[in-house]
Amino acid sequence: MAPRPDSRGFTRVMARVPAPVTVTTTVDRAGRRWGFTASSFSSLSLEPPFVLVCVARGSSVHPALTSARHFLVNVLADHQAGVAARFATPGTDRFAAGDMVPCELGLPGLPDAAARVACRVHEVLDGGDHSILVGHVEATHTAPGPPLLYYDRSYCRPVRLDRDGAETARAA
Repeated sequence: MAPRPDSRGFTRVMARVPAPVTVTTTVDRAGRRWGFTASSFSSLSLEPPFVLVCVARGSSVHPALTSARHFLVNVLADHQAGVAARFATPGTDRFAAGDMVPCELGLPGLPDAAARVACRVHEVLDGGDHSILVGHVEATHTAPGPPLLYYDRSYCRPVRLDRDGAETARAA
């Protein structure tokens, strides 16, 4: 039987799994905007259309997101690493740059995000040191251009490969 991985070993393994970089936002009942950077975003179900995003229990945005009625996942475009860094930095005004505007369902969004997914909170599940927000998708938006990815502790962009694994030219 293999030994159980420690938290550093688990983190090293998960760093090898490419993930989309997202900024998830909401607005609380007082009208205050909240948002955070997450790479733990995934589709969950086609019928009904569900997605999930995970938020750390110790995060300042946790109470707002787990009590929200709606949230918006902004899938960042490959040129938005600065936005990802800003929304991952605690203790800053993450909305001060003015690049977030009302988008789907009136939630704060990035007009030039690679994609946006607006959700009604369907369920909040226990995920250990995180909460799992299951969202029922109510509206979507896509834009041209590649998304920002997080892989091996770095931001990167996808590269298209042919069947043999050779890089292909990207359409303009």
